[in-house]
Amino acid sequence: MTPLEDIRIISLEQYGAGPFGSMHLAELGAEVVKIEDPTSGGDVGRYVPPYAQDGDSLFFESFNKNKSSVLLDIRTPAGREVFHDLVRSADAVYSNLRGDVPAKLGIRYSDLKDVNPQIVCCSLTGFGMTGPRATEPGYDYVLQALGGWMSLTGEPGGAPQKAGLSLVDYSGGFVAAISLLAGIHAARRDGVGTDCDLSLYDTAVSLLTYPATWHLTAGYEPARTHHSAHPSLVPFQAFEAADGWLVVGCAKEKFWQRLTVVLEQPDLATDPRFITFRDRDRHRDVLVPLLEDLFRGRDVATWIAAMTAAGIPCAPIHDVGEALTDEHTAARGLIAETEHPHWGTVRSLRSPVRVGPPGDDTRPARGGPAMGEHTDSVLRGIGYDDERLDALRAAGAFGTPKEP
Repeated sequence: MTPLEDIRIISLEQYGAGPFGSMHLAELGAEVVKIEDPTSGGDVGRYVPPYAQDGDSLFFESFNKNKSSVLLDIRTPAGREVFHDLVRSADAVYSNLRGDVPAKLGIRYSDLKDVNPQIVCCSLTGFGMTGPRATEPGYDYVLQALGGWMSLTGEPGGAPQKAGLSLVDYSGGFVAAISLLAGIHAARRDGVGTDCDLSLYDTAVSLLTYPATWHLTAGYEPARTHHSAHPSLVPFQAFEAADGWLVVGCAKEKFWQRLTVVLEQPDLATDPRFITFRDRDRHRDVLVPLLEDLFRGRDVATWIAAMTAAGIPCAPIHDVGEALTDEHTAARGLIAETEHPHWGTVRSLRSPVRVGPPGDDTRPARGGPAMGEHTDSVLRGIGYDDERLDALRAAGAFGTPKEP
């Protein structure tokens, strides 16, 4: 058995953050049933360009492996009836919608506890279901701005920058997955479900971590740093070599001592301005330009070989293609291959979440589902027969019936 094989999640999810979180649970074996609204064309992620066609996209495939799709309009009486039957069979209802929408759709614990007293209602919203911004839509870019991230990203004196990836969305997905599992654990122990009120805003602000502690406690003012340098550990930043860029990280004093040997500058190790972390931080305006001149004298491969041999944390700065073809990426089994009727063999990334000994996580991946692909099979699995399905179809549960 896979670790989460006995968990069923009914998911009203869309785009990135919500589907990203549930995908990791699906890869661990949870049954994730996507409820897709026929009146809106289903998950908006199906239509994200440039690689989108016929209600599917490579964006959608990136976030929806190993899931099922049920077409259902839960705003109709017939659709609501089906939804409640699914809730009775499930451990959790999971969503990522605007903060006021769970109440409007009736997917909070107070709305569903009479249907299933143990149901866990996990809502990942932009700003949470309380507070002055609760009704505002939340997107990763907006949250990186509000959460202070953009003020810390980029070169000093330059324009504020967002992180290259949607890290608030993805971190929020992980937060939601952890909360959902904790809620299910407590519900199985206590026999009572609950709400999980999660937000991208909370996620973004909480990830300010130690700079926030320094600011709140000691008045520290976080700021952008030259070449992505660590705010206090020197040297720990990007350096330009003769043919490209690399990162060097002297996170311990011993690494600094070793670096002075690799640089063939033993006097730096005994220079009173550079002895300790505090000394080097205080004199970074002198030390960093000196190091930059030295690193420009050799190519990246030469520096990496020398520092790796010395046990100094370092890496070339890869582009995306180089990261995906790195031998360690292959060794860790991070690339999944699934077959798709339009895209052919889709190569995407596996979840980094692993449970069990190395080599145990070899379950083949399934690609993202076609919209409504599993409507009949999922509902038959909870006891519906053809007559019931036909009646529900006629009543508009799966979308407005066509005129005769």
